[in-house]
Amino acid sequence: DEASLVDDKPYVFIIDEINRGNISKIFGELITLIETTKRSGKKECISTKLPYSKEEFTVPDNVYIIGTMNTADRSIALMDTALRRRFKFEEMLPDYDLLKDIFVEDRGTKVNIGAMLKVINERIEYLYDREHTIGHAIFLELKESNNIDKLENIFKKSVIPLLQEYFYEDYEKIRLVLGDDGKDNETFQFITKVKLKPQELFSSTFGLEETMSYAINEEAFTNIESYRGIFPSN
Repeated sequence: DEASLVDDKPYVFIIDEINRGNISKIFGELITLIETTKRSGKKECISTKLPYSKEEFTVPDNVYIIGTMNTADRSIALMDTALRRRFKFEEMLPDYDLLKDIFVEDRGTKVNIGAMLKVINERIEYLYDREHTIGHAIFLELKESNNIDKLENIFKKSVIPLLQEYFYEDYEKIRLVLGDDGKDNETFQFITKVKLKPQELFSSTFGLEETMSYAINEEAFTNIESYRGIFPSN
């Protein structure tokens, strides 16, 4: 309603995952009217006729539109050029400062969540790319409940599934991200591995070689040492 937006107070519309939407259905004729130079009171102001009231409509200058998107989403590459021309883009990387005061402590051992996420993301960037780093938001709930049960749930329900998707179940890389390759004690490894020997599985082993089998270690998620072990050993 244009009449309610005539004051100087800013009005903000947020469209989540805008790159996944049908832009023509979201904006319609407004895709032109939202341009800065086409707003109400501007020299190049453009109006459109509302389909029901038949009144002339323009977009006020105090209306702001924010569209969010995930850079890991491959659909960004095909994003509508109309959006690219009309929106300014601001990258929002994981903010470790928001987690710097969050510690999870159990059995006398503390783990700084911000520092832990930074280590994980640096490894993801090295093994994959910076667009797939894990956001800080999934750990923010630890501000209110910073116990190991909550951390276990975050890793099981969010971190591990993300890594499985990123690396397409390349568990060697997932182990590297989680520091499992540097943990001597298998109890603390989130992903454990064992050798599969063909001579123990088949009557004939011609042309068969040893391979590795991987499993998610449920016990590791409940032990604070598993998370402390994510940090590189000096």
